[in-house]
Amino acid sequence: MLAPSILLLGVFVYGFIAINFNTSFTDNHTSAQAAGGKPVSWVGFRNYLDLFADPDFQHSLRNLVVFTVVFLVGTMVIGFLWAWLLERPTKGEGVFRSIYLFPMAVSFIASGVVWRWLLNSNQGEHASGLNRLFQMVGLDFLQNPWWNNISWGVAAIALPAVWQLSGYVMALFLAGFRGVPDELREAGRMDGASEWQVYRHVVFPQLTPVALSALIIIGHMSLKSFDLIMAISKASNYQTKVPAVDMYIFKSNYDFANAAAVGGILLVIVAILVVPYLIYTSKEEGAR
Repeated sequence: MLAPSILLLGVFVYGFIAINFNTSFTDNHTSAQAAGGKPVSWVGFRNYLDLFADPDFQHSLRNLVVFTVVFLVGTMVIGFLWAWLLERPTKGEGVFRSIYLFPMAVSFIASGVVWRWLLNSNQGEHASGLNRLFQMVGLDFLQNPWWNNISWGVAAIALPAVWQLSGYVMALFLAGFRGVPDELREAGRMDGASEWQVYRHVVFPQLTPVALSALIIIGHMSLKSFDLIMAISKASNYQTKVPAVDMYIFKSNYDFANAAAVGGILLVIVAILVVPYLIYTSKEEGAR
């Protein structure tokens, strides 16, 4: 029963990965080569070396790090705090839970259209979106160019991503809180621990696997982010470029070798994040 699925997985996942890496080691940079009109030669790691030496691609990698840090920290902190608040008996918990989870049901493209208006960079008389709101409540000093900032603009695009995924992280942590046996909490209280000490020494350590899972899931989503960035900004906007956008631009220009090289770099980055987690979970399951 497993053989067909293994075959399909081997062809459509690992086979395509092998083709991608093979293309990234060639000089397939033109439409004529892509169409088979000109020969394609093997160039080894030259495409990778050229990309890492390119200041534009270095800017994309830096943007990716900024986006990932803001996205990860924002979703983890807000999701955890929401789960902590809902973990205690709360009237109308189901309503709050639905409200927090609702943004996750919206696609990144749809939310990106709305956030593109909210993060409008116009200020003063022409202000709109959040800048207009700050102006109306007397917080003019908070007005800023948002995603049009050259250095930190991509951090503004992480805000809607945080808004959209915090509810998902909350659901993970809430399940973790509810999974802690009451006997453990009672044992801590009987030993004279305060409520904060029960959380710190009994409950929070039990949430480590949940936190690790949330980190891996949100981390790999942030590394592959493309649709939200494209919905708010444009591929030609230097300030919000990330490797996934570079890959799209290369592919659109028939530069398949560089597009494949960027894809290979993203795959390696995601693997560096995910593989240690898989090893950790395998050891945990083996120890049981």
